[in-house]
Amino acid sequence: MSIFDKLFNRKANDTPAPAPTAPATASPAPKRQAAPARKSFEDLFTEAAAAAKAHDLEDAIQLYGQAIEIDPSRSEAHYKRANCLKDVGQLEEAVSGYDAAIERKPDYAYAYCNRGSVLHSLGRPEEALESLDRAIALEPKDAFAHYNRALVLQDLYRWPEAIAAYTQAITCNPEFPDAHFNRSLALLYSGDFANGWLGFEWRWKNAARLAIGDVRDYAQPLWLGAEPLAGKTLFLYFEGGLGDTIQFSRYAPLCAAQGATVILEVQKPLVGLLGKLEGVTRIIAKGSPPPRFDYHCPLMSLPLAFKTTLDTIPAPAKGVQADPAKIAQWRGVLGERRRPRIGLVWSGNINNPLDPHRSARLAEWVEHLPEEFAYYRLQKDVREEDAVTLESSSNIFSFDDELLDFPNTAALCQCMDVVLSVDTSIAHLSGALGQRTWLLVPYTPDWRWLREGDTSPWYPGMKLYRQKSAGDWAELCSRVAADLRREFPTT
Repeated sequence: MSIFDKLFNRKANDTPAPAPTAPATASPAPKRQAAPARKSFEDLFTEAAAAAKAHDLEDAIQLYGQAIEIDPSRSEAHYKRANCLKDVGQLEEAVSGYDAAIERKPDYAYAYCNRGSVLHSLGRPEEALESLDRAIALEPKDAFAHYNRALVLQDLYRWPEAIAAYTQAITCNPEFPDAHFNRSLALLYSGDFANGWLGFEWRWKNAARLAIGDVRDYAQPLWLGAEPLAGKTLFLYFEGGLGDTIQFSRYAPLCAAQGATVILEVQKPLVGLLGKLEGVTRIIAKGSPPPRFDYHCPLMSLPLAFKTTLDTIPAPAKGVQADPAKIAQWRGVLGERRRPRIGLVWSGNINNPLDPHRSARLAEWVEHLPEEFAYYRLQKDVREEDAVTLESSSNIFSFDDELLDFPNTAALCQCMDVVLSVDTSIAHLSGALGQRTWLLVPYTPDWRWLREGDTSPWYPGMKLYRQKSAGDWAELCSRVAADLRREFPTT
């Protein structure tokens, strides 16, 4: 219902009571009730702004539209309405709104900036750059325009230009956390670890949005490598996902080597797997109160503390290993090896914002993988669409009950000839175990897999297969299938 409906559609309980019957001597006729006055542009614009501020975006869009009907020449109304359309995902309509604002105000820098951002979201990067370049020409000190331009350049793989644009955004606004953090990821992705780790600390400014956990506000000081650790207790704690914990737990032995007593906090599912990690005196699960300590450090700040470069990445820590008894049990379950055994992990955490890019549909893999091999599901969760594919694939085997914990999954990984995985915690697990692992990564992968190359400095036994175009799992799986047949001939 529009604001005009609310004003003029009289409800039943708003109807005036009937006039009393006129006496024989007629009284003056009742006065006619005045119609409500039509609201002005300014009134509607003010109401729309209040609705937008209250995140009532649909009402704001409607109110801005009504204001525009009264005075279509007002560029700011078109701009504000386009912003609301952008925020509710009506991107094409938002572009039209920004165009209308620019038509009425050709030097509207902010409209060009937001228009560029929306064009980027629509997959039109060249048009986005053109719009952002115009915004910067009009307003050279607009940090958001430089930042949005960096995002587009990054997706176009124009990394030096993207880093320069992030740097320019920071010059315009030195306290711009997203620019600092994204610049750090671009630097890490490019292999510039020395500068990348410094900017990576800005992640804590947006900890909630990045889902890396709460900022730990301990009375004890944060340790970033400056203070001697001899005779001190250092509390290390996880951040981010399970794969992050597995990957960066390798730094615990380096801390112990400096004389520290190391206490490590991890997510509950990893306690059994990392319980015997080299260099760790005590491991505790998330939610347990830590013992007394002198310093603390989140796991993903340890590369900064140790000034890690591409050439000095430590090997995975000893102690990330499968239980030999569990390996033996799995071998008994699997029986005699008659054909190559391939572990499969085709999708990860559906709640991860990067999931649409890094997860695949099982059907996309099955179409290309050699039918003569035996495949084993290593991931715990299966989506409905993939469950149908599993049911119809006689050469893919599942062990639902046995995959409830990481120690069991680790043992099953060790029974495979190779593990095929997208970017998930199981890929880190398999890599840390030293198991032969083939990682299938999207066209724009996470920073830790770098810009190019088919090997990983984090896991020496891992081979990387990269998409050649965004979303193209078919071509990638064809290359994987060819290598499987070459590496594991069945005839």
